[in-house]
Amino acid sequence: MRTEAELRSAGMHALISALGLVEAERFLMAVSRESFDYTEWRRHHLPLIPLEELARLANLEAERLQDHRS
Repeated sequence: MRTEAELRSAGMHALISALGLVEAERFLMAVSRESFDYTEWRRHHLPLIPLEELARLANLEAERLQDHRS
């Protein structure tokens, strides 16, 4: 399991990779500036994935990351 610092760093790298530096910063500012209910947002904006499928995908990603570190 990653430390919180590692998780924040990986999250920032993912945002920058997906959005670019400027858009990643705009996203972070928008989220911090507004009232943001992650649970409500997830219910309406993320794809509906059964828990078993989400767990399977998470395990695959964990394995990929472990292989990458080895």
